Amino acid sequence: MAKKKTTKKIQNDIMDSAHKVWLAGLGAVAMAEDEGSKIFSDLISKGKNLERRSQKQTKEQMEKAKGTVAGLKIVAESYWETFSRTVDDSVTDVVHRIGVPTKEEIETLTMKVEDLTAAVDKLRAKETPRPRTTAKKTATKRPATAKKATTAKKTAAKRPATAKKATTAKKATTTKK
Repeated sequence: MAKKKTTKKIQNDIMDSAHKVWLAGLGAVAMAEDEGSKIFSDLISKGKNLERRSQKQTKEQMEKAKGTVAGLKIVAESYWETFSRTVDDSVTDVVHRIGVPTKEEIETLTMKVEDLTAAVDKLRAKETPRPRTTAKKTATKRPATAKKATTAKKTAAKRPATAKKATTAKKATTTKK
């Protein structure tokens, strides 16, 4: 009989323990019901705070990135200008070495040619034309080829050397345009 009492006691203890677990579960549900809305509200407020902080940090990071990009842009532009100047200087040196005049030199020569042309035009305007006589001169005729040759020599002798260079410079300017 003693065995029966021990088995019954063990059964009663197990039943008692199971009942206590059941009651603890019911208590947890009741407590969760009461405290659940408070915890839920706390979680919402903590979530909002976290969201604000992360947005602020994101905005700060964006501003830093914009500043960095602007700085890099300035540095890149500076390097590009330096590179461009270096290339321009190198090309200009090569052009000078082979004797090609610069744009400024051509413009200066063009202005000088224009000034000289204006001066020549003024001198031509001051010259008075010689009146032609109506009487016919009887002269012996020279061969036509000889006359042309002497006229060409006289014209070439009258022309200064700078006028030839100026004409060449003017032609070079008009062909470049």
